Amino acid sequence: MNRISILGCGWLGKPLATSLLENGFSVKGSTTSEEKIASLESLGIETHIVNISEFEEYDAFLQSDILIIAITSKDIDGFENLIAQIQNSPVQKVIFISSTSVYPRINKVMTEEDEVVQNHPLVEIENLFRENTFFETTIIRFAGLFGGERHPANWFKNGREIPQPEGFVNMIHQEDCIEIIHEIINQNCWNETFNACANHHPTREQFYIKARESKGFEAPVFKQEKVFEWKIISSDKVQRVLNYSFIHNDLLRI
Repeated sequence: MNRISILGCGWLGKPLATSLLENGFSVKGSTTSEEKIASLESLGIETHIVNISEFEEYDAFLQSDILIIAITSKDIDGFENLIAQIQNSPVQKVIFISSTSVYPRINKVMTEEDEVVQNHPLVEIENLFRENTFFETTIIRFAGLFGGERHPANWFKNGREIPQPEGFVNMIHQEDCIEIIHEIINQNCWNETFNACANHHPTREQFYIKARESKGFEAPVFKQEKVFEWKIISSDKVQRVLNYSFIHNDLLRI
C-alpha cells in the first residue's frame, strides 16, 4: 500500500504530502484552486482539482490504496457522493480528519466513548464513513490546530474578547498531527476513532497571555463569564494504541 491520495492540500495536507513523499509513498493531492497546482506539483505531488460539492467524477484522483480526507467541508451530500465513488475505486483504507468540536462542553474530561453533539454535521459525516463496509476507516478527532502559519497570538485580534478565560485549552501542533497519521498508516491501525490533543491543558487565560507575549503583542482581553463551561480532551487512547508520545506537549512553549 504505497499509493496515497490526500483530499485537501492545505495547512495540514500539504506538509503531510511532502512528508509521505520523503517516506517513499506515491502521493496524489487535491486543491480547489487552479492557482495552487503549480506550487503543489513543484513539490512532487500529483495534483488534481477536486471539489466534493460539485459532484464530479474523481476516478484518477482515487487511484490509490489509502485516501486521507483533510478538508473542512461539512457538505453531507458531497460526502455521500464521494463515498459512493470510493466504493468503486481501488481505495481500501480511509483516514477521515474530524474535530474535537463534536464534543459538548459539559465540564468533564472527554474520551472517544463519550457523548457527541448529535446535530453536529461532522458526527453525521463520521457515521457515513464508520458504517461503510466497502473500505476501512480510521477517524482522527484533532483538537485546536496550531503550528506553521497558525499562531495563537494572531487569534482574537483588535481587542476581541476571548471567552471562558478559566476554561481549558485543547490544542495539537501540526507536527503531531502529521506524525499520528504516519503511525496509523505504518501500524495498519484501521476501524478506530482517536482523539488527538496535547496532554497539557493550561487555562485559556494562561495560554493566550503567553501566546501574545511570545510575539510581543499587547495583552489579550477576556470576557468575564458568569457560567463556567469547559471540556478537556483525553488523548489516552491514541497514546496507548499507537504507543505515541507528543512532540509538542507543553502548550506554554509556543
